[in-house]
Amino acid sequence: MGQSEIRENEGIALVQKTEDRIGSSIHMLFMRFDILAIWLNSQFIVVDLIIAKRWRPFYLPGVPARFILEVHPSQKPCFFIGDKLYFEDL
Repeated sequence: MGQSEIRENEGIALVQKTEDRIGSSIHMLFMRFDILAIWLNSQFIVVDLIIAKRWRPFYLPGVPARFILEVHPSQKPCFFIGDKLYFEDL
């Protein structure tokens, strides 16, 4: 929130303590741009994703998730439900 845009190569990872549907929900109030929200379970498997539209009250994953990635909407073709993501230190 508060940013005017998100660049194609930027994003944020949000981490919850446990897998949960409610706890991993996001809101888009006060957002000035749309994002691609990607929900991952504890095994880093994509369990849901959606283009979240600015100023919408909230988005909830279809199944419990522990991690939420928020990236530029143009990245949608790169992610599919069932994908396993790997993170490495840069």
